[in-house]
Amino acid sequence: MLENYNELLKEFKDKLEKKVDKLTYEYSTIRAGRANPKMLDKILVNYYGTMTPLNQMANISVPEARMIVISPWDISTVKEINKSILASDLGITPSDDGRIIRLVFPALTEDRRKEIVKEVKKIAEEIKISVRNERKDILELFKNAEKEKKMTKDELESSNDDVQDLVDKYNGIIDKICLEKEKEVMEV
Repeated sequence: MLENYNELLKEFKDKLEKKVDKLTYEYSTIRAGRANPKMLDKILVNYYGTMTPLNQMANISVPEARMIVISPWDISTVKEINKSILASDLGITPSDDGRIIRLVFPALTEDRRKEIVKEVKKIAEEIKISVRNERKDILELFKNAEKEKKMTKDELESSNDDVQDLVDKYNGIIDKICLEKEKEVMEV
């Protein structure tokens, strides 16, 4: 058996774990009827020539289920923050009083919910593709080890089974997370 086989398998498992974490993060930025400050994580604001994450420039709170309040630490950035929010894919028009910015999220329509579910499924599929790519890479590594006589044919088959078991397990986790997000989005 390949001397660092268990290490390679652990590395592979860690990569799959990161894929699941990425999926969870991506889903946290998707609007599902309730206001969530993580939706603003991807918004970058031009702060004196430097693109700065919004959450590093302001206090972000959720006083109501469908409202986010952004309180910039530097009031002179209100216009730039507004511009960045409008340019983002949130689809929300911010309102401000010169000091704080309010984002009011309208109730989602049935059509919009269905669009979001499509996006949720698309993200899950992209993550599954990256899982398959990781599987391909590690299987290639094992095939090369077998060619170089560092593994026997039986060990290669056994390692392929181990890898496939991990892939199946993580695909199941991805499917479960996807279903939960779909339910959350379709919840009225």
